[in-house]
Amino acid sequence: MNSLRLVLSLLLVQMLAIVISLKASGAPAPQGSPAAGSAHSENYLGFDRNIFPGDAALPILRKTFSFAGFWISPPPGETSNTWVGKRALLREQGFGFLVLYRGREERELKTAAEAATKGTNDARDGAANAKREGFPQGTIVFLDIEEGGRLSPAYHAYLRAWADTLLAAGFRPGVYCSGMPTHEGPGVTITTADDIRSNEAPREFSYWVYNDFCPPAPGCVTKLSAPLPSASGTPYAVVWQFAQSPRRKQFTAKCAATYARDGNCYAPGDVTHAWFLDLNSANSADPSSGNGGAK
Repeated sequence: MNSLRLVLSLLLVQMLAIVISLKASGAPAPQGSPAAGSAHSENYLGFDRNIFPGDAALPILRKTFSFAGFWISPPPGETSNTWVGKRALLREQGFGFLVLYRGREERELKTAAEAATKGTNDARDGAANAKREGFPQGTIVFLDIEEGGRLSPAYHAYLRAWADTLLAAGFRPGVYCSGMPTHEGPGVTITTADDIRSNEAPREFSYWVYNDFCPPAPGCVTKLSAPLPSASGTPYAVVWQFAQSPRRKQFTAKCAATYARDGNCYAPGDVTHAWFLDLNSANSADPSSGNGGAK
């Protein structure tokens, strides 16, 4: 009995030493409470917005978010890019990145040949911009596709040219696209993510999907564990945009109370509601690195 007590005492001392060592190391903890279970222990919360929020916003936003969307082209509807030159500052604050490049609209791609040329040109521009901002080779660049549903054959030609050219430049292709089902007939639905995945093999895209329908989306929620990207309804998604600003009323009626009165989503520390945000979850603190958080 005394021997057993000695062994148990030694084990307890060793466990306490490990806990003290981990606390002393100052290693960053993932978003979410350990009590939420191992399924949430490696998920991280991030934000994205078209306009850079300003230097002074970053320390406030960093208290809530592990990563930020980072445009390397003008965002949709804009003629300039306010994120240019801000990578070093964001990195100093400890942010990871979701690197974004604006994709073409369907109406811009008339033929497969024209689409392939534009895909090649856009990928070259994206690679050059990523290098200029200091992103290393191997960074995932997410092509922003705003239109949902099944894509045209010309758009798939555009995507193939985009991916091949980006890979040749040393970067990896990703897509930001809809993970929301579109009805095509009785009992038939398609998501843009599934359409791309089934048409672009063997090219390996990383998928950042948007699905703000409540549920599965929790709404504008930042104080709970970051949801699993696979809970978006797209099991292979690496990033899930689960809240948009302003909220889309037709999809968010069941979680409307989680948004501000003006319909936007804000960080908890943004008491003046200066920066409306879209919210994302990912299984990495630096999703565009694709390697578990190294920046």
